[in-house]
Amino acid sequence: MTSSIGTEVLNHQQVVDRINRIAWQIYESNSEEKELILTGIASGGELLAQKLAEVIRKISPLKVSLHTIYLNKKDLLGEKLNLQPPILDYKDKTIIVVDDVLNSGGTLIYGVKHFLEFDIKKIKTVVLVDRNHKRFPVKADFKGLSLSTSMKEHVEVILDQENYSVLLS
Repeated sequence: MTSSIGTEVLNHQQVVDRINRIAWQIYESNSEEKELILTGIASGGELLAQKLAEVIRKISPLKVSLHTIYLNKKDLLGEKLNLQPPILDYKDKTIIVVDDVLNSGGTLIYGVKHFLEFDIKKIKTVVLVDRNHKRFPVKADFKGLSLSTSMKEHVEVILDQENYSVLLS
């Protein structure tokens, strides 16, 4: 469907299906864990992490804690990342860093970088849409859709309304 704001790449049901599939993949690859720490990058990644946590809690016995990564996407080196609520114990934890769209990889790699300072068990990354324009050596371990786009195009993930969608404009 095409609208004045863009072409719908994924409709509500397709987004829900991908969130469910990613949640199952996360659970299957972490079924031996007792706890997962989902850290969503503020706004889009945060919303996706919340949706994933809801599904993981329904399908598994895993304890899931949710945290939000706040960083300045325009100046990734300018200020230290802020994690809310703070994680009190990182030792041997599995961290899942979540963002809505993987474009250049800068936001995701700086989100991951924060956790490398701690004695964690493993880090995995999740995105709903991978645009394949990486400038940094980062990949999504779990992704809903790979989408080849031009640099001039914009991908918008809408998860904060009743009907979810992914739009390309």
